[in-house]
This record gives sequence, structure tokens and C-alpha cells, in this order.
Amino acid sequence: MQDWRRNSGFFASLAVPPVAWLLLLFLVPLGGVWLLSFGQNTGLTEITVTGTLANYQRALEPLYLEIMLKSLWIAGATTMICLIAGFPVALAIVFAPPRAKTWLLLLVMLPFWTNLLIRTYALIAVLRTNGFLNAGLGWLWDGLSGLLALLGLGSLAPFQPLHLLYTDFAVVFGLVYVHLPFMVLPLYAALERIDRSLIEASLDLGAGHLRTLAYVVCPLALPGIISGVIVTMVPALGAYLAPDLLGGPSSQLIANVIERQFKRANDWPFGAALSFLLMYATFIALFVRAAVARSRGGGGAAL
Repeated sequence: MQDWRRNSGFFASLAVPPVAWLLLLFLVPLGGVWLLSFGQNTGLTEITVTGTLANYQRALEPLYLEIMLKSLWIAGATTMICLIAGFPVALAIVFAPPRAKTWLLLLVMLPFWTNLLIRTYALIAVLRTNGFLNAGLGWLWDGLSGLLALLGLGSLAPFQPLHLLYTDFAVVFGLVYVHLPFMVLPLYAALERIDRSLIEASLDLGAGHLRTLAYVVCPLALPGIISGVIVTMVPALGAYLAPDLLGGPSSQLIANVIERQFKRANDWPFGAALSFLLMYATFIALFVRAAVARSRGGGGAAL
């Protein structure tokens, strides 16, 4: 500790490049966009910052409010599906043998090694009318129909391909596919820190596996659950690529509206206001996460 204090200037100098990078390439541009949200167009390319709140008021109009609520619903459904699917996966990784645990974690992170655009186009190949999913279902349907005919029970009607692409289902499916690792990893980190003796004590006292999971594992893993929900829902709320490529005209989310304001409508102030509404939602989520962590810390200290 004393060595660190004697060389505090050296350690402080190491922080200068990343802090400067963060300030110049993130905070300053972000501040500029925030100022634009209080401006208005005064010409074809001129924007004047007047301090107006008209852009935020416009964002609360029924049309945009409906899109925002739908974006929240899509992001919430994505997060809930990721939580339900990711919790057993994280639990299985925690209790897997050490060698298998490494490979399982590698499989969870493997999608990050492929570009998001490529993965989204792969989903199009899977979900389209003549895609792999309908081809597989058609093959199973024809096989079942042939089996029934062989048994003398008649045959099924010809298989009708499912129209999955360009629907809300396709958007949620794509978002779950992209964001599932963001849920699994925080859950794994939280479950890995749980004292195994508490689980064993609950089982020894006759609680059963489901009751132990509900009353011991889930409460202890609550910080990881909240973190997973935040890091999954926030990117899903601002997702642009999946709704744009997998969704139809009625499946466009708030991020697609923001993109149109900056590129096609040339209304940067309104696009900036919509962007910062998402930013404010992120700040609220982080505040809730910090409040829960603080209350749990206080409760633990009191006990």
C-alpha cells in the first residue's frame, strides 16, 4: 500500500490516456447530441440550440408513444425469454465438471466471434418461407403423413409453410438469439459465487430441489439476475438491425424511428431527443440496480 502511495503519480498518469479517450470520443460527442435535443432546424443543414422542449413533447405524441411502448414490450419479452432460457444454462455450467465448464462457457461466447450482420442474415435463411425451418417441418410432416398412411389411418393435409419472417415473432426470436449470452454470463457469475453449503443444507433439511431453487438460489443470485436483465433489456430496447431485417413495417421499433430521423427526415433534434429518452431509461435501470445492491448491502450489514 505504501509503495502505491509513493508512486500514485505514476498510476494516475496511466489513467490519462483512457480518460482522455473516453472524454473526447464519447462524452463530448454525447454532450453534443444532448444539446441537439434542445434545438430546432433553422435551415436545410442548420440547427440552432434554443433550449426548447418541443422535441421531447413531440416524442410523447400517441404515434411515437405507441412505438416506444411496443419497443418496451418487445425488449421485455426478449429479456424474459432470455432469463427463462438462460438460468438453467447458467446453473448447468456452474455445476458442470471443471473441464466441461470451460467448453460450455466457450460455447456461450462463440456467437460473439461471428459478425452480427452475418448472424442476422443466417436467421433470415432459417425463418423465411422456403427456409431451413419450414423445410425441416415439412419433412417431418410428410414423414408423419406417410406413417399414418402406412398404418391405414389416412394421411395428413399437405404441409403449409409458416410465415415467420417479417413478424414480431421473428424480431423477438432474433433478439433472443443475439442477447442470450448477455443474460447467461451475469447469471453464471452470480451463481458461481453462491456458497454450495447453503444449497446442501437446504436439501438436507428436506426443502427439495424446486424449493431450494426458489428460496435459496434465486434470492442469492438476485444481483446477477438484475444485472442480466439490464444488460439484456437495454441493448434489446435500442436494437436496430434485427427489427430492420427480420421485422415488417409494423415491427419497427424506436431505434428504427431514430435512424430515420437522422438519415431520411433530416430532423436531428428530434432524433437526438428520442435517443436520449432511451438513455434516460438506461440511467433509471442503472439507478434501480444500484439501489437494490445498496439495500441488500445494508440489509446484510444489519444482519
